Amino acid sequence: MGLTDYLVIGLFIFIALLILVPVFLFIYLYFKDDHQQQHSILRNFPVLGKVRYFTEHIGPELRQYLFNGDNEGKPFSRKEYQDVVKAGKYKERLIGFGSLKDFEAEGFYIRNTLFPKLTDEMKVDNADKIKTRVYKIDGEGLFTRKEHNEEKLADPYYLQDDDAVVLGEKNCRYPFRVKGQVGQSAMSYGALGEKAIQALSKGLGLAGGTWMNSGEGGLSDHHLAGNPDIIMQIGPDLFGVRKPNGEFSWEEFKKKSEMPQVKAFEIKLAQGAKTRGGHVEGEKVTEEIAKIRLVEVGKTINSPNRFYEFSDVPSMFDWIEELRSVGGKPVGIKIVVGDMDALENMISYMKESGKGPDFITVDGGEGGTGATYQELADTVGLPINSALPVVDEMLRQYGIRDRVKLIASGKLITPDKIAIALAMGADLVNIARGMMISVGCIMAQVCHTNTCPAGVATTDQKLQDGLVVDEKMYRVANYIISLREGLYNLAAAAGLDSPTQFERKHIVHKDELGRVSPVEDLIIAARRAQSQKERKID
Repeated sequence: MGLTDYLVIGLFIFIALLILVPVFLFIYLYFKDDHQQQHSILRNFPVLGKVRYFTEHIGPELRQYLFNGDNEGKPFSRKEYQDVVKAGKYKERLIGFGSLKDFEAEGFYIRNTLFPKLTDEMKVDNADKIKTRVYKIDGEGLFTRKEHNEEKLADPYYLQDDDAVVLGEKNCRYPFRVKGQVGQSAMSYGALGEKAIQALSKGLGLAGGTWMNSGEGGLSDHHLAGNPDIIMQIGPDLFGVRKPNGEFSWEEFKKKSEMPQVKAFEIKLAQGAKTRGGHVEGEKVTEEIAKIRLVEVGKTINSPNRFYEFSDVPSMFDWIEELRSVGGKPVGIKIVVGDMDALENMISYMKESGKGPDFITVDGGEGGTGATYQELADTVGLPINSALPVVDEMLRQYGIRDRVKLIASGKLITPDKIAIALAMGADLVNIARGMMISVGCIMAQVCHTNTCPAGVATTDQKLQDGLVVDEKMYRVANYIISLREGLYNLAAAAGLDSPTQFERKHIVHKDELGRVSPVEDLIIAARRAQSQKERKID
């Protein structure tokens, strides 16, 4: 046979395979679907039913990247996601043409003044520049983007010394002084991989004037990698400060309190999306995790949803007093606001006893977590914009607002949202998911599966290979600096020379009909709703 014959035979085989393979595959799938007993759709519509399941499977990605508008999508819109990425990667927040925000919808607005502050009138400390790196786009086509990163000296936008926020100023031997109003919310090593934690630690350390909350999983060397200021969180499982039998260990607590990086402790009573105890499968409890958390290697952990060390407000306050006495550092509590009466009882006892936490972290019901049940994430606890002004107002009513600082958290990932939280009563703001996005999170929402494709919320070493610590750390620093700069911009627009001066009077709420209300109306509405609910129960 000649070459032509071989080509003809080859072409015949290729065409045959092109026809036969799909036919055999179709027949195989038809009989497989028809004989399976798990899915009724596949039994009734073999093969065709697979299209339905395939479309459902890729639906989230299609909606996120193609069909959702820029201001749609939960938990964060595409626009909010890009705001974080651009701030971290390019240190850029400028836009052109106009805002994409839906001004017809209800929301909070900052009241600008007729005569805003000039730049040189702002109380800002930019004396010590930060050596960071930012990306510059060299050229961008339809399918390509050419860019490089370069060194940049950035203004840090620290608060001036007399505006610094101080935790534990009146009660502690070692108060915690903060020159920025934005820090990292609680994220444990184990929930996030070591590379993500290291990138966050180094970025926060570079930015300075901020803090890193260890999360309830204990304090790891990865948290300390960038030498940032640390707020060590203590959950009901007492990870990192426990004895082998699970009891609280004063010896371990004293060790942690003597560490210079640890500036404060936070007792976690609740978390916005997770008002329950934690669960860690035994296979995740590696030798390193066990050493950090002071638990047994390979043993499944089911954490209680409440501390055994106290059972009511007086006993909790006594414990806080002892922690503060032994450690000498500020002790706060993290709460989710739901029961107004319980909250008021606690604040009333703070006034009566003269005891209580140095700070209260108010986590909104919209807060995130690595893993929780749907019903808890959707319904339990008030959102931050409803909860925060209530706590602030109660502290003022009892005359103890000056004793305790408020830290707010709950989807506050952009300067405008942070400024509104500050005006509602927060002294400081915690951010978790914004920080995750700055180190590469793409909102895949698989944090609980250990399969995070960005290598952020996973301990899988292969997936973590995609996350380069020495690159992502600059994005974290740029993100923090950009948030602080944005706060100064908003303060100037409101006629303030520092974002520490935001008050309720600087914001209003606009409803869908265009009616404008002060924040005080929201507080009254929240208390009224609680009273009505209680009357119905009675």
